[in-house]
Amino acid sequence: MSILERFSKWLQLKVYQFEVTFSVYMFTPAEKLFFWSILFLLFSLTFLASVLYLPQHIAFLVQRFLFYLRGENVDVVGLAKEAVAGLTTQAQTQTQTAAGAAVTVEKTVEAVVREL
Repeated sequence: MSILERFSKWLQLKVYQFEVTFSVYMFTPAEKLFFWSILFLLFSLTFLASVLYLPQHIAFLVQRFLFYLRGENVDVVGLAKEAVAGLTTQAQTQTQTAAGAAVTVEKTVEAVVREL
């Protein structure tokens, strides 16, 4: 007996056991088709959802576990340095913009005063 034949007989036995256990053998052919279709749909959707979303969920659980195990590692000094550097850069650009605007206003005022 080949492996394929043994697997086929084993599968037939499992289907028979399932039908006897849940009384599916008493259904009409249309009812069996409906029952097996619903069962196939539920199992296939469950399998598809587990293949698509289970790895992400496991990764999230591992991250949460490591967070609770070790705590969050926040570099406060580095964040403060970045904030100060950002503020100084912003202040320099605003100062340069204000100086440029002051020069423009000064030239405009001189031109108006000359015309008067």
